[in-house]
Amino acid sequence: MEPVWYPKEPEGTRLYRFMAALGFEDYGAFHRYSVEAPEDFYRALFNHLPFPWRTPYGKAIEGGFPFPKFFVGGRLNLVEAALDHPKEALALIHETEDGHLRALTYEELRREVARVAAGLRALGVGRQDRVGIWMPMGLEAATLLLAASWLGAIAIPIFSGYAAEAAAVRLKDAGAKLLAVQDGFFRRGRRVELLPEARKTQALSGTEKLLVVQRLGLPLEAGEVAYEALSGEAPPPEAMESMAPFMLIYTSGTTGRPKGTVHYHAGFPLKAALDLALFFDLREGDRLFWFTDLGWMMGPWAILGGLILGGTVFLYDGAPDHPGPERLWRMVEAHRITHLGLSPTLVRALIPFGEEPVRAFDRSSLRVLGSTGEPWNLEAYLWFFRVVGEEALPIVNYSGGTEVSGGILGNVLVRPIKPMGFNAPAPGIRVAVLDEAGKPVRGKVGELAVLNPWPGMTKGFWQDEARYLETYFAKVPGVWVHGDLALEDEEGHFFILGRSDDTLKVAGKRVGPAEVETAATRHPALREAAAIGVPHPVKGEAIVLFAVLRPGFAPSPALAEEVAERVAEALGKPLRPEKVLFVPDLPKTRNAKVMRRVIRAAFLGQDPGDLSALENPEAVAAIREAAQGG
Repeated sequence: MEPVWYPKEPEGTRLYRFMAALGFEDYGAFHRYSVEAPEDFYRALFNHLPFPWRTPYGKAIEGGFPFPKFFVGGRLNLVEAALDHPKEALALIHETEDGHLRALTYEELRREVARVAAGLRALGVGRQDRVGIWMPMGLEAATLLLAASWLGAIAIPIFSGYAAEAAAVRLKDAGAKLLAVQDGFFRRGRRVELLPEARKTQALSGTEKLLVVQRLGLPLEAGEVAYEALSGEAPPPEAMESMAPFMLIYTSGTTGRPKGTVHYHAGFPLKAALDLALFFDLREGDRLFWFTDLGWMMGPWAILGGLILGGTVFLYDGAPDHPGPERLWRMVEAHRITHLGLSPTLVRALIPFGEEPVRAFDRSSLRVLGSTGEPWNLEAYLWFFRVVGEEALPIVNYSGGTEVSGGILGNVLVRPIKPMGFNAPAPGIRVAVLDEAGKPVRGKVGELAVLNPWPGMTKGFWQDEARYLETYFAKVPGVWVHGDLALEDEEGHFFILGRSDDTLKVAGKRVGPAEVETAATRHPALREAAAIGVPHPVKGEAIVLFAVLRPGFAPSPALAEEVAERVAEALGKPLRPEKVLFVPDLPKTRNAKVMRRVIRAAFLGQDPGDLSALENPEAVAAIREAAQGG
């Protein structure tokens, strides 16, 4: 596959200037330096991205997998890195779904964070106390994240779409002392009241205190504290050891309780800033809008990384197509967004609205497009590139995860970019694709692996060391096996084909579900699709494809045959789906990630595990019904 984007002025990027200052013109040589001389690399990085160390560190990396230490002996507070910018510069803009706008300069943000930190301290919150933050993307969400870190407490971002039990499981596991909740918000024009759920959560989890942001004006009960009433004299930000935790982000598991990934002051914030600077070329004064939620990694990532680099972070708490399909593009024009991040599934959902809602608004401020969360299919990628980016803007495809604090792979803007691919490993991360014997391969599908520790990798799972070791280090001793199925081509470009536990193995041939889905969605009737593997007495595993139709098409056996044949033509007859089942929707998270494990479990009549992250749980029932009818 040939590139679709080529760098026009690579010398103007932050990455090129950083490389040149170190004597490199080629990214390959620079990347080898970053992994072979990490002590020199990170000292140089801290000159490029100034971090206000209270106590300088001695060694950048000490020890190897599974429990390395980073920036040993150093002390800092991430808040100082995030807020140390010109006072008058704009830090945050928040637009609500119903159109209310607020903004804070860096000086105003610092004052607000200090006020909230003082109020939290008055409520008894101190070093390493856990604080739940249950609210959509907004000013208060960002302020509370920073205020908890100011005190040396540990923030627990919680997905705004959870119900009481899902939130309570996380807070109870963490032993949270306080829950900060927004009383509610609007979603597709409907009032969503979180405060009644938070009261149930408090009872279920045993959390001591409830702090409430009164967005809808719901009345408080005895013992509940209003966010606006917080006050007091803020102490200076706590000087924290580099590996002191500041945040737990819980990820949903197929079975068992959610996993609490542990992030520390000199880890997640540094990795977010590094990737935004060197992959996305985010500069001081740029405006970053990533469509996400605070409870997903990309929420804190955008807030912390964007602020550390002196950018303006745009926060939106509503649906991307409400009250109409032009909503995203109107906000891009109105707020002069320079960096826009969307998931492939969200792009696929926007395509049926056509090009007019996009082209009706001025997108000349955009410089970089971003994407993460799942593999692309070619049609959606090219639509994003051609319609939104007008074939001029790079798409920084970005893949890693919550446990990584950002990307393992991405696209640097000094190299050509191939559709749906990644042109480089992240600086400081040595990447390989491993075959079933654990050996590096090129040109073949294998497991994506990291061969060296990097600042930002989770400090294990909260109170569950055994599960952490089993998740990443059981397959190949001493190597982080990430769980993604990947391919590196002969030119060094990478492609993610899906989660390795989603991998389909039909008659001995492994194929990623994304390959099947891409082939299927080339049929004009399909809007999107999800492929799963199910037991088969002869092949070992067979493919079942769930398809969502475009408007104007109706399900029929003949159409199912046509779709199956499209897959066979593209991938070969052995990979022809055994069944094509039509459903109204696929189960997705709020950030539009399709949950294939849930689809497979529902189809087979098994326990689908944790469903709390789903935005549309009704889709699971439709899949069960389709399975019974199919």
